[in-house]
Amino acid sequence: MTMEAERVDQPVEDPVSNVLKWILLVVAVVSFAILGWTTVLTYQAAPPFPDRFATSSDIILMSTADIQAGKAGFQKADLMDYGSLYGMGSYFGEDYTAAYLVRLATLTQEILAKTNGGKTLSELTTEQRASVKATMQSELQGIDLTKEVAVIPDALAAAIIAVRSEIVQTLLHHDFAKGWTRAYSLDQQSAEQTAAFLIYSSLTTVARRPGTDASWTQNWPFEPLVGNTPTASTFRWTWISFCFTFFAFGAVLFIYQRYLNDPDKAPMDPVLARFLPLTASQRRIGKYFLVVAGILLLQILVGSIMAHYYTDRTSFYGIEIDRFLPFNFLRDVHIQSPIVWIGLSWIGAALFLAPAISGGEPKGQGFLVDVLFWVTLFIVVGALVGNYLGIMGYIGAGWFWFGNQGLSYIQLGRAWQIGFFAGLVIWSILVFRALWPTRAMLFRATGQFWSGRIRLEHLIWASTVNIALLYVFGMIPLTGIEKSFTISDFWRWWVVHLWVEQSFEFFAAAISAYLLMAVGLVSRQLAERSVYFELILIFLGGVLGTGHHLYWAGEPGLWVPMGSMFSFIEVLPLVLLVIEAIQHHRLIKVDPQFKYGLAYTYIVGAAFWNFVGAGVFGGGTLNAPLVNYYEHGTFLTLNHAHTALFGAFGLLGIGLIYFCLRYVAADRHPFGERLGRWAFWLYNGGLILWIVFNFFPIGWPQLDAVYEHGLDYARSSAFYDTTLFWQWMRFPGDVVFALGALLMAWDFIAKLRPLFPGFVERLISGSRVLPEPAGSAR
Repeated sequence: MTMEAERVDQPVEDPVSNVLKWILLVVAVVSFAILGWTTVLTYQAAPPFPDRFATSSDIILMSTADIQAGKAGFQKADLMDYGSLYGMGSYFGEDYTAAYLVRLATLTQEILAKTNGGKTLSELTTEQRASVKATMQSELQGIDLTKEVAVIPDALAAAIIAVRSEIVQTLLHHDFAKGWTRAYSLDQQSAEQTAAFLIYSSLTTVARRPGTDASWTQNWPFEPLVGNTPTASTFRWTWISFCFTFFAFGAVLFIYQRYLNDPDKAPMDPVLARFLPLTASQRRIGKYFLVVAGILLLQILVGSIMAHYYTDRTSFYGIEIDRFLPFNFLRDVHIQSPIVWIGLSWIGAALFLAPAISGGEPKGQGFLVDVLFWVTLFIVVGALVGNYLGIMGYIGAGWFWFGNQGLSYIQLGRAWQIGFFAGLVIWSILVFRALWPTRAMLFRATGQFWSGRIRLEHLIWASTVNIALLYVFGMIPLTGIEKSFTISDFWRWWVVHLWVEQSFEFFAAAISAYLLMAVGLVSRQLAERSVYFELILIFLGGVLGTGHHLYWAGEPGLWVPMGSMFSFIEVLPLVLLVIEAIQHHRLIKVDPQFKYGLAYTYIVGAAFWNFVGAGVFGGGTLNAPLVNYYEHGTFLTLNHAHTALFGAFGLLGIGLIYFCLRYVAADRHPFGERLGRWAFWLYNGGLILWIVFNFFPIGWPQLDAVYEHGLDYARSSAFYDTTLFWQWMRFPGDVVFALGALLMAWDFIAKLRPLFPGFVERLISGSRVLPEPAGSAR
């Protein structure tokens, strides 16, 4: 064990940290307890399934069995990655709930007009049309889903039969003009069941909850045709949440200035200031970083093809790829690959840094790091192949286990999911072994933990456990398909949101604070104070803030106040990240001997984009219920997703890799920063070009279209055809961003020469890439 580590292990009492620890514990326990309580309420209040939908003469239109089997068909065909349900999924195709709701309403009006007067709707007088519209709205809103038999009026029943037939035809036939590739995995029966599920889902958006004037989805989507408008609760909690946020900003800034912004006079613990010889496991981490670069390039390639689909849905520059590369498969790859490469960057960095922190590693660590790598690679490749085979209909009964699960962001077949979870558990164990490689160190760390003297090292490991455990909730129920989409989506957001906004933020805060301390920028005392305070806000906002995703998908109305209040708290730690990033940047600039300048360029950049992408474009605006009511399912969400996921967590992952590569180079090998800095600014340039020339020019008019015409039109081909110029303007940002990724990948290869000298020498023909003097490293 190093002398630095010996000194750090001495107990140091900090009264501020002690208080923050207990507050963090209480906040974490209470937050998850409340989440458990609201989970029960969500199960109880999800839209129910009548035994059957029937006409007044008891002719069965569809049954619960049809609807629930149809949900399986919906997932099997991966429809969520072509269009969206309740606004959840892809924005390329229509929102099924809005589109079929409007279609049902339109057909019902036509049938009512012909039934009552023998005329088409357009031939009726204004008063007659108003009467027909009121009758249509009454029929739709009056459906009682709590009854054993949901009785459907004759006009609406005829509309349901017609729409169901139309959906079946759509599912089973290509429509390349809309970029639609038929659902290869469905046959006639399963297509009819899937149609029943889609119609039922649309009905839940307009049928009123008993005793209320709100639908099961809080009157979402906004469709004036059927009488769907924002509820009073949506207005009220928007105003309250904005007021609360400004008060909270003041409180957080006061606490920060009062307790965390004092002159840092505590002892420094620069445990990573000097370079130790690389351990066996550290020498095996390089291949993780190469795979990170490769998967990022794959994501960019697939994303560029997807972007072209928006401009020309019939072909890719004249090549008809729709038949064998459906849009939904490309989106599968595009949204799963960042989870993989960001995850691998963090996995590799944590495995590399843990021995550097402890000063050693246990026997067999290198072998286990290799095993984890190859197992993870097998799972990733197997999952992507399974996704494709499942969507194309080559996997039959085993589609759920080895094909495509059909839920956005967690498309992996269940067997691949279990394998991925096992990999996360193994990663956590390996980090644990490397942080405390000897029995004496383990006993000391255990004693510190249970006596309340929790160190940053404990938090780093706890964050890895947190990441592994929360992934489990995306596998509920473990061995089958959940019957209710509302419940499936609830658990999906435990991974998509809670995993990111709580687990990822936990890891990011812990590892960033440790590295600041370890390179001598701040003291351990200040680093621990800061991370505890940030974690309090992360747990407070990240856990219950999940509710802002649960406004409109059939969950109970309590999620409107719960989600709005707590999701606004998510912005608060992001403000602190920006303040601290500015301070750290100043410290780095005045230290000419600082060795990790390139890594911290990315880490500071991650703090900026975390604030902008997750804060300004996300929690600070889109999470307000009234804003979200109209915005949900539009390009403005894509703007938030791209800038938050890559800008916040992607840049942090790359920064951690550059930190490790600098440690690999040590003082023995040259370490140029020019390529890495070029890549950084190209990444930032690409993000800005996307915002200015694609996301905003399409997103704002689309928001206007929702407000003026309803979501159905705003997500239709008719609307997207008005945005073709701005769809093409995605191209400049793609080019700039891709150049950054290529430079970064090449830079990774060059900087891995100490670990793979033969491979790198052969790859670059024995010459140095863009040579820079060794002294250029900072």
